[in-house]
Amino acid sequence: MKYCQFDGCSNKITKGAYCSEHTVRRKKKTKIDIYHHENKPFYQSPQWKDMRQFIYEREHGCCQRCGKFVFGRNAHVHHIVPIKDNELLKLDPNNLMLLCSKCHPIVENETEKKKVFPSYF
Repeated sequence: MKYCQFDGCSNKITKGAYCSEHTVRRKKKTKIDIYHHENKPFYQSPQWKDMRQFIYEREHGCCQRCGKFVFGRNAHVHHIVPIKDNELLKLDPNNLMLLCSKCHPIVENETEKKKVFPSYF
């Protein structure tokens, strides 16, 4: 047995460093999933991975907003019209754009609606 390491405490303990009065109770952290949970299976599908690679090659690895070269986890493929608004456009190359990790939140939070097929008009 030994004494609690808290200053001035005379409680004896059998294990650990502090008695039950001075043990810090830590809250369990919950992991927050930043991706939409209902679309997660889609983002793991081979069709999405192929389309993502196509968009990356089409844009030559450059962000369509700032023009910076991006690769790996910094290369985000953004849906202009979100999947929740129109599921038919989720694999349409005209509805997808390559963005860097800094520009993606900016474009994601824009309130003005974009046209789906800007190259045709």
